[in-house]
Amino acid sequence: MTDLLIRPATPADAEAVLAFWTLAAEGTSITDDIDGVTRLVGRDPQALILAEQGGLLVGTVIAGYDGWRCSLYRLAVLPSHRRRGISTALLEAAERRFAAVGGRRADAMVLEANERAHHAWSAAGFQRQDHWRRWVKPVS
Repeated sequence: MTDLLIRPATPADAEAVLAFWTLAAEGTSITDDIDGVTRLVGRDPQALILAEQGGLLVGTVIAGYDGWRCSLYRLAVLPSHRRRGISTALLEAAERRFAAVGGRRADAMVLEANERAHHAWSAAGFQRQDHWRRWVKPVS
């Protein structure tokens, strides 16, 4: 992918990212709004990684690091651009980020019902851990 540009998002990208996720990502979150995306980018300017091709947003991944854990969210590729190495390029960028900050293990949040994603994460070298469950509570 010679013309693939991998770059960190800016606050100005928030609307485009949200529109992209409605096309390419599975599931939604209470933080899927302009405020949520701009806060993420404002707090950690390297966390939201974008892939662009010919000026078109074709992929995203959130590579968050809190000083202890490396967490991956929202790995998504535009359906018309899948199977072209975009997710691989995004994950390589995330791993470089994690290595640069001293991260030692990356965890990925993957929807249970998204079997296509299970295959992609497995192909990228990730292993499923069935003994964990996620517990959530919205903060008001």
